[in-house]
Amino acid sequence: MKSNKNKLLVKSTAKFVEEKMRGEATGHDWWHVYRVWRMARRLAKNYKETDMLVLELGALLHDIEDWKFSGSVEASGNVAEQWLKSKCDSATIEKVKKAISEVTFKGAGVDTRPTTLEGMIIQDADRLDAIGALGIARAFSYGGAKGREIYNPLLKPIFHKNFKQYKNSKGHTINHFYEKLFLLKDRMNTKAAKDLATKRYKIMKKYLGEFFKEWSGKA
Repeated sequence: MKSNKNKLLVKSTAKFVEEKMRGEATGHDWWHVYRVWRMARRLAKNYKETDMLVLELGALLHDIEDWKFSGSVEASGNVAEQWLKSKCDSATIEKVKKAISEVTFKGAGVDTRPTTLEGMIIQDADRLDAIGALGIARAFSYGGAKGREIYNPLLKPIFHKNFKQYKNSKGHTINHFYEKLFLLKDRMNTKAAKDLATKRYKIMKKYLGEFFKEWSGKA
């Protein structure tokens, strides 16, 4: 009975998130959430101790009010709490909020390793969607939506020491590869994610190699 109730809650949460995030154009849309949700479930198969309800709810709600748009790192957790308030117990809600709060990348110089297994898996799933072929597409989609240059050789990458520096950065999209995306491979928490990240990292490196050849007029 409890399992069926959990399935219904996950299903209704997916519908809620889809309706709220449909058509978003920065790469943080419903389909990003869907892929993170799907990947989180895939990674969790390696860990029988995973609380699947917390994992699925956290994956679905992790970007519901992302700080890049709401301005607050607590916003996603607050929306998640309001949505779940009358639908599950308070302990589950707190676990979901904690997992969500620990997903975000906060700068190259900031340690953001989650403190729970569910948080680690959700973070890995979210970061895998930020790299590789999908990651390249999402990076330029976000940059364009935010009015950022594709590339400016006069502006070098910055190794942000804290979240405030990272949050306020207005750098061009190519710098984002060096300031975040290339770093994610070595910051995965689970073995399966590390293996997938290695392949996706190579895709990005190859892409930038071609980008700079064309930029310099050599290709």
